[in-house]
Amino acid sequence: MTTTRRTVGHDELAAAAAGLLADGFRLALVAGHDDGDDGFRVVYLFLAGRPDRRVELTVITDRDRPRVPSLDEFSFPAGRFEREMRDLYGIEPVGHPRPRPLVRHAHWPEHWHPMRHDAGPPPPFSAAGRFPFLEVEGPGVYEIPVGPVHAGMIEPGHFRFSAIGESIIRLKARLWYVHRGVEKLFEGRAAGDGVELAERISGDTSAGHALAHSLAVEQALGVDLPDWAHRLRAMLVELERLYNHVADMGALANDVGFSLAEAHAQRVRERLLRINAAVTGHRLLRNAIRPGGISLRALPDPAELRAAAGDVAEIAELSLRNSVIYDRFAATGVLARGDAQALGCLGYVARASGLRTDARLDHPITELPVREVTGEAGDVLDRYTARRDEFAASVRLITELVTGHGETLEFTAPLGLGGGGAGVGIVEGWRGTVVHRVEVDAGGRLTRVKVVDPSWFNWPALPVAMNDTIVPDFPLVNKSFNLSYAGNDL
Repeated sequence: MTTTRRTVGHDELAAAAAGLLADGFRLALVAGHDDGDDGFRVVYLFLAGRPDRRVELTVITDRDRPRVPSLDEFSFPAGRFEREMRDLYGIEPVGHPRPRPLVRHAHWPEHWHPMRHDAGPPPPFSAAGRFPFLEVEGPGVYEIPVGPVHAGMIEPGHFRFSAIGESIIRLKARLWYVHRGVEKLFEGRAAGDGVELAERISGDTSAGHALAHSLAVEQALGVDLPDWAHRLRAMLVELERLYNHVADMGALANDVGFSLAEAHAQRVRERLLRINAAVTGHRLLRNAIRPGGISLRALPDPAELRAAAGDVAEIAELSLRNSVIYDRFAATGVLARGDAQALGCLGYVARASGLRTDARLDHPITELPVREVTGEAGDVLDRYTARRDEFAASVRLITELVTGHGETLEFTAPLGLGGGGAGVGIVEGWRGTVVHRVEVDAGGRLTRVKVVDPSWFNWPALPVAMNDTIVPDFPLVNKSFNLSYAGNDL
C-alpha cells in the first residue's frame, strides 16, 4: 500500500490535520527527525481503513528555534505525541495547553534531548525531583501510592489514587521510568539488522513488532514478497495472540480468587509455547520474520490448536458460570465508547467498547478471513469475552492459513539498496495495532525508526475506566487492559 506524502507549512498544518481527522483518519504517529544543518523535520502519519488510506504530513522547522503548531485541540493523542517530541528533541509545540514533560522525569538534565544527533552520552543526572501530581483535597480524602517498584517481574510504573474510603476519586499513572533509547539504537544499523531489536521492544509482542518493522523496511526499499509468505507471517502473529489471550484469561480469573482457572490457563499457555518452539525454534516466535523473508521449521497442527480452543472455551465457561466471578467482571472498569474513541484506543480495549478497529481489515497485508469481535459495555467482562472469542477466531484463521499451504516454509528476497526511502509497517498485534515507520539512506542504513505500540494509546484510558470504581478493583481492571510498560517506555 502506498503512502501519500506532502510537505506543509506551519500555517497550513492545523487545517490539513483537521481535514484528515474530519474525513475519518486517525493520527497514528508523530515522528521527529534531526536533519543536522537542515534543521528538524516532523512527520505526522494519518491512517484510515476500509479502504486502506495513509497520509503523511511533513513540517520543517529551523535548528535554532525548533517549533511546530500544536494539534492538541484537534486530537488528544497529538498532544501526547507533541510532549514526547518536546522531551526527546526539544521541538516546542506552540499553543499546547499542557506542555509539561511526558517522558522526561524531574532528575533528567534540563537541556539534554537524547534523540538529537549531537546529544552525546547522558550527562550527570540530578537527585530525583517531585512530580506535580494534582492533590485532591477535602474531608476524608487520602492518597494511596503504588509503585513504581512492583512485586514479581512487572516493570516500573507509579499509580497514585485519591480516594474516600474505597471509592476512587482520581487515579494518575506515571510511566517512563525506564527510557531505554530503543529508537536511538536502531540508527546506523543495516536495514536488515534492525529486526532483532524490534523483537525485543516488548517481548510478548515479538512477532507483531518484527512484522511491522519488516513491512516498513520492505516498503522503504521496494521489496515484494509472495502472498503465501505474507500468510505465514500472519499465522505467526495469530499464534502470538493465542498464548497471550489465554494467559490473560487465567490471570483475570485468578485476580478474583479462582486459581483453578489460572492453573488450567497456564497449562494451555505452556502447550502453545511449545507449539511456537516447534514452528519457529523459539517459544516467543523470534528469528522467523525478517525484512524480505520468513523461515519456519514446521507448521502448527490444526488438531492440536482446536484441542486448545476447546480447553479455553471450557475455562471461560467455568469462570463465567461462577456468579461471584461474573458479578466482579460485569459493570466493572467501564470504558465508554465515546471515551475510547476520543482517547484513540486500539485493540481489544477499543473493540470491547464497541469500536471497529482491526489492522487486519483496516490495513490488510493479505486477504484474511478475519472474524471481528466487538463488545458493547466496555467493562472487564467484555474485555474478558473479547479474548475468549478472539482465541477461537484465531484458531479458525490459523487452520485456514495452514490448510493447503504446501511444504515451502522459507523465503528470502534480496534487500539491495534501491536508493533508500521511507516505509510504514502496520500490524494487528495481540494488544492492538503496531506501527513502525522507518527511513533508510542510500547506503542501506536505518537513519530513523519510529515505533508506536498500542499500549501507548491505551494507557490514558486506564484511569478513565477506573472512575466510579473501588480501590480493590484496580488489579482486576488493570489486568483487563494488560498494557505493556516496555512498549510504552521506549
